Formats: sequence, C-alpha cells, structure tokens
Amino acid sequence: MTILTLENGATLDCETLVRFVEGRRAVYKAALSNEALSNHTKLNQPKHTVFAKVFSGKNFERYANRDKAGYTQLSVANILTPKLVLDTYLADHSARVLCYQAIDITGSAEDHYYSLCDGKDYAANYHARLALMKLVTSAVAEHHNSNLVQTDLYLKNFLVKDNDVYTIDGDGIRRLFHNLLPWTRRRKKMRNLATLFSKMDVLDDGWIADLYEDYCKKTGITYSSFDYVEVYLLTQKIRHRVASGYANKKVFRSCTDVKAVQSFACYTALANGFNSEPNWGLVKPRVLDSLLLRPEQRMKTGNTCTVGLADIGSMQVVIKRYNIKNSLHALSRAFRPSRAAKSWANAHRLIISNIATPKPLALVEERYGWLRRRAYFLAEYLNAPDIAQFSTQATLEHKKIVAHEVALLFYKLYLLKFSHGDCKATNIKIVNLKPVLIDLDSMVAHTSAWQFKRKHVRDLKRLMRNWEFTSEAAVLLKQAFVLQYNEEYILALAGIV
Repeated sequence: MTILTLENGATLDCETLVRFVEGRRAVYKAALSNEALSNHTKLNQPKHTVFAKVFSGKNFERYANRDKAGYTQLSVANILTPKLVLDTYLADHSARVLCYQAIDITGSAEDHYYSLCDGKDYAANYHARLALMKLVTSAVAEHHNSNLVQTDLYLKNFLVKDNDVYTIDGDGIRRLFHNLLPWTRRRKKMRNLATLFSKMDVLDDGWIADLYEDYCKKTGITYSSFDYVEVYLLTQKIRHRVASGYANKKVFRSCTDVKAVQSFACYTALANGFNSEPNWGLVKPRVLDSLLLRPEQRMKTGNTCTVGLADIGSMQVVIKRYNIKNSLHALSRAFRPSRAAKSWANAHRLIISNIATPKPLALVEERYGWLRRRAYFLAEYLNAPDIAQFSTQATLEHKKIVAHEVALLFYKLYLLKFSHGDCKATNIKIVNLKPVLIDLDSMVAHTSAWQFKRKHVRDLKRLMRNWEFTSEAAVLLKQAFVLQYNEEYILALAGIV
C-alpha cells in the first residue's frame, strides 16, 4: 500500500493501482481520511473509498484541469458521473490529486462485456451483451443530446450499475460548438457512435442496425438505411485503424501496456506485468542464448529459428530466436521488421480483437544502429494439447464443442481480414475447449478483400489437411463451418462443401 500525504496534512491510503501512464497519471483505488474533506462532503465514517487520480509530470496542471472540466460539463448536463469529492495537491505540490466517488460495482462496461464474450457458450450470453450495449449506446446518445462527445471512447470509460450508466474519465469530454455547421456536428457524432460500436466483438456487428435505431430514437434523428450503412462502414474502418495503430505503432514504444528501451546495440520491449527490474537483466541476448543452449529445454532447432522453454521470474516462457543464416540473409533482414517484431505486433493485434493467443511478454532485437540482426520473441507457455492431439483423446461431445469454437475462430478471422499463414495442427492449442492461436510470424492483416479471401481459403485448406477428409474430426469441423459461415462459396473454394 502507498500512503500519500495531501496538502492539508490528511492522508490518502492507495490500496490498488488501477491505471498508470508513466510521467503523467496514476489512478488508485484509495481510502481517503474524512479530515481531508470539506464539511459539506464529510461522511460519518472516518475513511471512505474513492478513486484518486494523481497527476504528475511536466504538464500536470493542464491534464488535471482538463479532467475536472470534463467532469463539470457532465455534471452541468445532468449526465451520471462519479462525484468529485476532493481537488487538492500533494504536500510538496509535486502533483495534483482529484478524488472521485467510488461506484459500488465489480468492473467497467468493458470488463462486463468481455466476461460475457469469454463464457463457455458465446451464444447463450447474446441477449445480456446486447442489453449492455443498448445501455451504453443510450449513454452516448445522452452525451450527444447535450452536444458533448467522449473523444477517448472505450467501454472501460463507462460503469454500469443496474440500469444506470456512469461516464468516467472527464479528460476526454469535449463540447461540440454550436458554430459548427449542422452537417459537421452530425458527422462528428456518427463517427463517435461508430467508435463505440468498433469496441464490440466483430461477431456482434449484426447489432449495429438495432443499436443505431435505438440511438436515433434517443436523439430524435430520423432513421435511414443509408445512414446505418455509413455508420456500419465507419465502424469497420475505425476498428481496423485502431487495431493497426495499436499493433504496428503503440506497442513498439513505451505506453500503458509496454515499456520499450532502445540503444545502439539493442531494442527491448517488455509487456506490463513482465516489466520488472530482474526481468530486464534476464532478457538480454546473451542470457537468452544461454537458456536456449540447454538441450533439455530445447523445443525446436533450425537454421532460421530456435525455440526453447525457460523459467523467467515466476513464469514459464517460450523463447523464440530468429537466426541469421549467412551474410546475404543478414543483409536481407537488416532493413525489414524482424519476424519476432511481426509476432509481437500480431499477438497484440489478436488480443485487442478478442482472439485468444498466448500473452506476448517481450521483444528483443540485436541492432547495429538502425540495422537489425537476430531477434527474440518471448511469450507465455501454454501446457495444452494441439487440436490434432485433442481430437484423438477427447469425448465426442467435447469434439463437437471444439469444432464449433474453431469454426467461430476462423469466421472471426474472416470478418477481421486476418490470415494466419500456417494453420497446421501444432499452431492451434486447445485450452478449456477453446482454440488458441500460436506461431504468428506469418499472420497478415489485409486491406485488399480479394487478396485476403485467397489467403483465407488457403488457411482453411491447410487446417483440413491435418486430418483425413472422412475422419470424425474432419466431418465435425465441416459441419461446424457450414453452420457458422454465411458465405458458402468460401467453403466451396476450400473444398469443405
């Protein structure tokens, strides 16, 4: 527990770190002493729970003022938001502290939504997820009726208690000025709404028409199919842009999820949770090489790739080293993103798209200035059978469940336009009757629909080659694909129907 002393000498007992942005902001679930409050906000108990935002760094006043201004605009518009109970400074004035009332719930709308996605039966939670999204859509409509937009529109910025939705994170609240042209205001609102829809799982995009119709009723807009199509297309565009920006750029620099350090000889990025001081010493190339030398932990040896298993900290970690075969190969790899970097980006791309893959832990690249040399990708180890092993051991009922989940996975990849590139059985692990994708260095996020469909058909063909065409596992998979896919011609091209 961290104890902070406030400007008036009162204490703030920080119990849990909820969010941390280095050099800018830390958010704690904390216990605030009653003596810190003014008379009209004091409660009967000596301490009560708050969420404390501690703003620090070069521009902490500007960020704190922006957060408070957003809270004020929400309050004036009578939009539900946690009450600001204290605005103060630390005792040394090095940081400003805003304490907000803690709403008694188990998690954000994002936590609730994805818990309903991760259940054993995705379809059984259909109505619960839809009801949740209708509540959040109504909250966004309420913002727009007050000419406000949440520019940092994530499900985690909404708290749902019973049928009430609380908006948090006032930092992203902006006012749409009346001097804007009506068309411009409408366009900004539609883009804002599409941003919300892009946070849903892609399998739930069929709801967009219903959610947009609800939004129109709440805002007094006349519903039209033309506008619905515009919102739908904006949703796809924003989802692709956000996933690409996150996977291709954000996770290669220091951010909430990653700590990255670059020197002349090495580039290193460690994921949040794996980013501890001891681990920084263990992910140096020479240390990783020594771990890969142990024959008892070696999983694969090849000219281009060496794979081993090691204990780093308290975790079992798969280390994948991409080797340099000769000087010509070194020259060809020097100016391109390494295959380790592709695995790192694609793992984060899958995670943000709600597709299961082992947690990416670290990316390490040997460098000579900007020239890349050998590279290492570290991921969490999954002690689980691959899909071929599973199909020889499981009961018929479990095989049917897994066949359905695999079809669901590939249909989601189809909707997102992701091709895996190497769908052999060993690259699909089965954990708790759900498929988990590994070996992501050949995965591509496509922008061309024609090129993607050709690659997706190739993925399906490679998947089915893992079994004899008439085997039980192959028959169950074919049945599951026919039930899941709306586009039968794709399955025909893959030889499944």
